[in-house]
Amino acid sequence: MLFIVPTPIGNFEDITIRAIKVLSEADIIACEDTRHSGILLKHLSIIPRRLLSYHEHNEKSRSIEIIQEILLGKKVALITDAGSPLISDPGLTLVGEAIVNNIKIIALPGATAIIPALSGSGFNCDKFTFLGFPPQKKGRATFLKELENISHTTILYESSHRILKLLDELNEMYNDSFRICIAREISKIHEEYIRGTALQCKENLIKNNSVKGEFVVLISKEVY
Repeated sequence: MLFIVPTPIGNFEDITIRAIKVLSEADIIACEDTRHSGILLKHLSIIPRRLLSYHEHNEKSRSIEIIQEILLGKKVALITDAGSPLISDPGLTLVGEAIVNNIKIIALPGATAIIPALSGSGFNCDKFTFLGFPPQKKGRATFLKELENISHTTILYESSHRILKLLDELNEMYNDSFRICIAREISKIHEEYIRGTALQCKENLIKNNSVKGEFVVLISKEVY
């Protein structure tokens, strides 16, 4: 059996009781970074039977290995460094192999930055599109240009290294026709929401020295 287990994105108290139970009972915990996940497991007083690295560089070979373990009767829990597996994180190959091999998959609800960012944005939550990280180079301009065709709330991830560039691009393309909300450091000590036009959000980030951390960028054509 394969369990897909979300882990906290900042605050360890966001782990669910069910997730703790699954991680405690798993024969194998597959994780991006065994050292990073080891910190969380130690905090939860969980002594893993076996930790197995599973990341974008070994996803294919590890998936085959994990499937073989599951077919032998092992319970495997897939986690990432933070948040829900497969959401801009590894896991798709493993889930695909599990489906091909008729393995039961149980995906637990839990931590992700998308939903709290949306709830706190003030934008319409009835319909939204999540597009993950914009391309870094090839296809980036086309990707951003296509935002014009989306009428409902759009959600992106962006790194601290490119957040100002993204706001510059949005300002250049759309000026003040879009409303922007930046949700920064969700669930962490310095969590904050910055709202306005792309230019206003950029100025706010620079003024308050907030160009660091994890960013969720929400875009809407609606006015508050």
